Amino acid sequence: MSGADAPGDAAFEARRLAARARLDAIDDAGARDPYRRAWFEAVYDTAGADAAQIPWADLAPHPLLASWLAAFGVTANEARALDVGCGLGDNAAALAAAGFRTIGFDLSPRAIGWAQSRFADVTFVTADLFNPPPEWHGAFDLVHECYTLQALPDAPRAEAIDQLASFVRAGGRLLVIARARGGPGPVAGPPWPLSRDEVMSVVTQHGLTLETIEELTDPIDGKPHWRALFRRT
Repeated sequence: MSGADAPGDAAFEARRLAARARLDAIDDAGARDPYRRAWFEAVYDTAGADAAQIPWADLAPHPLLASWLAAFGVTANEARALDVGCGLGDNAAALAAAGFRTIGFDLSPRAIGWAQSRFADVTFVTADLFNPPPEWHGAFDLVHECYTLQALPDAPRAEAIDQLASFVRAGGRLLVIARARGGPGPVAGPPWPLSRDEVMSVVTQHGLTLETIEELTDPIDGKPHWRALFRRT
């Protein structure tokens, strides 16, 4: 998306910078709640109708998802996709446009209402990654995770990876996009970039097979990112 009062526009970016400062001031980085539920809900509940108040809302699909969909040559037919932590819905809409029967979910009811108002033809639901609907277990041909893992401290991250893997049906895939860090040592956050070993734990601890793992430069922030694709055989 481009044009006046959109990402890249001076006024939009000024409001976004102010929003980040405001939200950083109320963020304890998971000290009281490692799942950071209250903070995520506060982001959306205090945003009004201004997408600039949502630091990760670029009002377009993430470019590493968009390029993957283009290169993978998706012919989804009736395949089911799950977009994790869908926010304002752009990634879920991209999956739906590729032909997937898509569900986007987020913890925040406000985010879900906002996403549904933008993309009426996509299914959006309020759900908690750590307490998902039981019928989602092994139900999806593609599970797309972008930035949820890096938004969690170390303690709940392994639990989150377990949940992501549990959504993938036999023959299905998990696509993970996250900021990359070089090694396993501690790193300041949020966000907390992922080491290669953390990404690869999907294979070592959760029984999926690695198809591809790429370290790429994100064209938005210029930082190294993982884009990893796994398959359940």
